[in-house]
Amino acid sequence: MKTSSISIFQRPIWVVGLALTAAIAWGWAYPLIKLGFEEFCITPDMTGSKILFAGIRFALSGFIILAIARGTKRNFAVRNKASWLYILVFALMNTSLHYACFYIGLSHSEGARAAILNSLGVFLLVLLACMCFKSDRLTVRKIVGCSVGFAGILALNIGSADSGQFTLIGDGMIILNALCSAVAGLMTRGLSRRVDIFVGTGYSLAFGGILLIVPGVAMNGTLPHVTFTGLAILMALIGISSLGFALYNKLLSCNPVGKVAIFNSLIPVVGAITSCLCLHETFYWKYIIAATLATAGIYVINKGKR
Repeated sequence: MKTSSISIFQRPIWVVGLALTAAIAWGWAYPLIKLGFEEFCITPDMTGSKILFAGIRFALSGFIILAIARGTKRNFAVRNKASWLYILVFALMNTSLHYACFYIGLSHSEGARAAILNSLGVFLLVLLACMCFKSDRLTVRKIVGCSVGFAGILALNIGSADSGQFTLIGDGMIILNALCSAVAGLMTRGLSRRVDIFVGTGYSLAFGGILLIVPGVAMNGTLPHVTFTGLAILMALIGISSLGFALYNKLLSCNPVGKVAIFNSLIPVVGAITSCLCLHETFYWKYIIAATLATAGIYVINKGKR
């Protein structure tokens, strides 16, 4: 097949560039979420407010993607009624359950433990894809790449304070979040067969966001102190979600899942570095070690791919 007939979302250089863009964007979300909580005066014990904050972010992201899809004359047709059910389940996995588990778990777990457990979703997706799709074969390269990439995540947390014992409400919810993320990644290819992937991404974020707002409000969640700076941070997070999910889901829909998912091992690394820059947290040399290992894992998995 001639290169000119291949979509840019399948050309190796573009896959790398776009996957890195999505991962880096999501990495920036870590300090922005913390800054947003601070600016809106959302305290650690305000779980309902955290879920409401997340719901507003993702619902608006979804509406923006749908508006862009309408403006660019994307096909909004959904194959059948069963496809609508599939989209709803995808929205629950990709947005609602995923982020509800994440925010609740993060509220009851130490940061170092949460970072390690949350990264399980990346490697679960790479390995599960090998079980579900013929195009994702389990190879020595993938095993080595996942191992090296996960070593980078572990290196990121070397030397941290005592992380305590396993708890169902904390660590258990983070593990469920990782599982939801992996399952949603597997479902992305099926989503692309039922609706335009860009439109489907918009639906999943909009529906999923609304399904977060409802329980957030039911849990007496509010945005206690609204400021211009807080709204600017929220808009930045909305932009990150719109860009990240649109690129990531498109790449997953037309490439071997493992080849794309492994780039997300960089998210905790980027999150740590940007947190140092934005929140004036202490910079540790282990961040460089973690970034090097994560990058090496990505290189190993993609080495030789054309």
